[in-house]
Amino acid sequence: MPSITIVGLGSGGEDQLTLGALKTLENAKLRFVRTSDHPAVADLARRGIEFESFDPVYESLNDFEQVYETIAEKLLRTAAGQGDGNVVYAVPGHPMVAERTVQLLRRRAPELGVELRLMGGESFLDQAFLRLGFDPIEGFQLLDASELTREHLRPRLHTVIGQVYDVFTASDVKLALMNVYPDDHPVVVGQALGVPGEERIETIPLHDLDRLDAYGNLTLVYVPASFDDRLRRRSFERLHEIVSVLRSPEGCPWDRAQTHASIRKNFIEETYEAVEALDNDDPDGMKEEFGDVILQVLLHSQMEEEEGTFDVFDVLAELNDKLIFRHPHVFGGENAQDAEEALRNWEAMKAEEKRRKGVHERESLLDGIPKDLPSLSRAYKMQKKAASVGFDWPDVEGVFAKIEEELAELRAAVREESSDRQQEELGDLLFAVTNAARFIKADPEAALAGTNRKFASRFRYIEEKLRINGRTFAETDLTEMEDWWQQAKNPKQRG
Repeated sequence: MPSITIVGLGSGGEDQLTLGALKTLENAKLRFVRTSDHPAVADLARRGIEFESFDPVYESLNDFEQVYETIAEKLLRTAAGQGDGNVVYAVPGHPMVAERTVQLLRRRAPELGVELRLMGGESFLDQAFLRLGFDPIEGFQLLDASELTREHLRPRLHTVIGQVYDVFTASDVKLALMNVYPDDHPVVVGQALGVPGEERIETIPLHDLDRLDAYGNLTLVYVPASFDDRLRRRSFERLHEIVSVLRSPEGCPWDRAQTHASIRKNFIEETYEAVEALDNDDPDGMKEEFGDVILQVLLHSQMEEEEGTFDVFDVLAELNDKLIFRHPHVFGGENAQDAEEALRNWEAMKAEEKRRKGVHERESLLDGIPKDLPSLSRAYKMQKKAASVGFDWPDVEGVFAKIEEELAELRAAVREESSDRQQEELGDLLFAVTNAARFIKADPEAALAGTNRKFASRFRYIEEKLRINGRTFAETDLTEMEDWWQQAKNPKQRG
């Protein structure tokens, strides 16, 4: 049976080779090495142990994944051509630490009838633990520089980032780390750890990480574990921890005293303040108000966690599952050509989701619209629901005719001086106008909010003109205010 023996060369020269690995290399007839840029390769050459290197593959291809695919394919093809012979493949460090080609071989070799044998070597981690002086049992993570994101980073763990090949990779690592750590946070750069004459260990501020003069296959970055909570200020886990403390017996008396009912109004108020920041296109306001909304979610979830029903991470899990399930055109291989088709997918998957959960069909199509929605938004949603089953005007002209009809009825009610009838007819008129908003695909709440802002701006202009002239509203008249109003509408007329 053809076979491939994968030998770990260790992280330094031949002194780090195991005796078994050295014997295997000496007896091999076909030897390959992923890269000759390794101290042990030169030492072994002096013993007459030569390799065919895959360095030319690195030079001919720009994408690392293509490089690894090519190496694995050649090794398997060569092994298959040897009959019962053996191919030896040497890799830096340990075969099971940061070796993508080994993972590819492990997956594909059984399918092709090629036996795979692994011989461990000292990995660069062994030298990292020794030379950098930390115990991994305290909490440790090894990360790949090419795939590093903010989500990977846990400041309370010792963090080693491998495969920092060049200045470009170092720059990407720096930017990812700056999402969590201050720009001047100390980081350690290790080069060729444990290799006499080549080892370099240097502590530098994070902002200098991509300004060093040498990187290579044996470069790593180490960030020591830290329990400074300032490093966790951007993490969701830290927020959950803070809210838990606030609600604990040692926490804040006000927070401990709250219930779902007592802070229900806060949820609504904070949401409206967030919407106001959106309407004002105020990034600083959004940042603050979005946080206040999230705090409401955390507080209510914490109350349920204390009861043992669910916690905020269950909320996140439910949301993650929902987003993936309702977007089959993104996560499931289906397609959506435009926003309307994507919305239809959403509604279809939403209905399927409820069916799977055993949620019975509602008695009315209008069920499920929150009763506490502002009346304008509630009218808009009810009209959309009714229109979805064909209960709708054929075109917007029918809506305009209805608006005129309701306006005439309101005028008649005003002449009758019946307050109840006037309120009823006013409601009918607003409902008809909301229908017009739906036909022109405008959100009535957003439309009215825009008009409110416009009115406030123009009215403040009148107030400013009065202030400049040293007068009050009692000292002016409607004609003068109307002139100022027209000036506010047209900035070119402002004097």
